[in-house]
Amino acid sequence: MKRVVVTGMGLISSLGNDLGTAKNRLHELKNAVRVMPELADINGLNTHLAAPALDFTLPEHYTRKVLRTMGPVSVMSVYTAENALADAGLLNSPVLTSGRTGVAYGSSFGSAEGVADFFAIHHTKAVGDITSFSYLKLMPQTAAVNISLYFKTVGRIIPSGTACTSGSLAIGYAYEAIKNGIQDVMIAGGAEEFDITQVAVFDTLYATSTKNDHPELSPAPFDVNRDGLVIGSGAGTLILEEYEHAVARGAKIYAEIVGFGSNTDGMHATQPNKETMAKCMKLALDSADLKSDDIGYINMHGTGTVHGDIAESCATESVFGTHTPASSLKSYVGHTLGACGALESIWSIQMMNDGWFAPTLNLHTPDENCGHLDYIIETGRNIDTNYVMNNNFAFGGINTSLIFKKVN
Repeated sequence: MKRVVVTGMGLISSLGNDLGTAKNRLHELKNAVRVMPELADINGLNTHLAAPALDFTLPEHYTRKVLRTMGPVSVMSVYTAENALADAGLLNSPVLTSGRTGVAYGSSFGSAEGVADFFAIHHTKAVGDITSFSYLKLMPQTAAVNISLYFKTVGRIIPSGTACTSGSLAIGYAYEAIKNGIQDVMIAGGAEEFDITQVAVFDTLYATSTKNDHPELSPAPFDVNRDGLVIGSGAGTLILEEYEHAVARGAKIYAEIVGFGSNTDGMHATQPNKETMAKCMKLALDSADLKSDDIGYINMHGTGTVHGDIAESCATESVFGTHTPASSLKSYVGHTLGACGALESIWSIQMMNDGWFAPTLNLHTPDENCGHLDYIIETGRNIDTNYVMNNNFAFGGINTSLIFKKVN
């Protein structure tokens, strides 16, 4: 089996649109949640809070012809992929078009503007704004396909449309493609654009935070006073590479991926199951040939919902006991859905390399029904560890767990 390393990273987020800026914002211990007037204008919507990605300016080479197949989710995906490839020193490399580079990328679904144009025909009884590119913007594989088209890759393509595990599952599948010798390089990650419909989905489940007068106080994962999640948006792209391939060209290496686990609950579409969550973490540990004590930090999914927080934290305690430091980065950027697995992997890698780990914001008194864990609270913590785990869980009972190793 091949070793797999991370040699490039790029992101767009509500904390910043480059690796350094976003990392520095974590140290400020302030969230990016704000009141959104457009949400307040929607009748029946309870939450007015969100944490959308910051605006960014595309370079001039993103022409109208280039962008015609892309909605916002694909634009963020391609742009962060370009930045990640540049970071890895692989932009314009012949390996991209050699058949030895693939794409594994995901989002919850395609762009809302494409969906609106495409399905308006049911109500208007007219073709309206449908164009030949409408489907290309809304299709579930739009991010992965547009990355492949832009960089002209001809290797394996693995679209991942599994809601909140889209990014982490894509990274896991990319890891397996290289580990098994199928590809040398994989462009992997996930993205999600901000749209009111996504907020409405969770709002109808009474799963959103309604602390509309105090956006700085929400979300509050695992806290007894939490009242729901906040929707965010963004994109994260990681360049995964076979170890010997990276070493041969003198690439910098951020981390090695050494473990991946994924399974499904098989019970309920929206109610998480702590037993299968725990099994997923064990699968990742087994694949890495590690024990639970080897993991020095756990980045938790931590959405701030009652059922999700309880199930995840209890599952985590059953595997790791009460002494492994853990926190949730969604307390800073909200729930970025298809992007969260990628963004949280990037930040977990950065924190591991820096030896400093961010606390869960707004967590003051852990809910007694949650698992008894070593929650990082109030301030950051210095931890010297060689291994971190990033866990994500999605509607449909889809669970993922990734383990990253520091490269000394």
